Amino acid sequence: MTVAIIGLAAGAVVLSVPDPRPSVAGDAERFAARLSRAGEEAVLTNRPVAVEATAAGYGFSTFDGSDWSPLIDGPFGAESWGEGVSMSPTGPVRVVFDPTAVADPETSTLGRDGRAARVAVDGAGEVTIYG
Repeated sequence: MTVAIIGLAAGAVVLSVPDPRPSVAGDAERFAARLSRAGEEAVLTNRPVAVEATAAGYGFSTFDGSDWSPLIDGPFGAESWGEGVSMSPTGPVRVVFDPTAVADPETSTLGRDGRAARVAVDGAGEVTIYG
């Protein structure tokens, strides 16, 4: 009887321990914030800034008039998705902000363990999180 009570108590503890991984919503919020910052960078530097997201993560680049080059200063280092987070579509998604922060509309969905969050960029360069 004592062993059964200890077993039930241990099971309750294991089931109530939160997942140590950040939520998929946290990844979506970070991605959205960095997308917004990329739009601001395009305006501040008067040059296009691109964000390319893949199944592994995302990175930034800037156009100097003839070539695209990686943007790594400040908040623009490459970032990996959190553990177990997947992105849909799985192919590369590229959002380019022009010097007025206008962008081609694009939506990506991040998911893990049955939970999902969509990050959308509209034609005006506004970034929105759904879910």
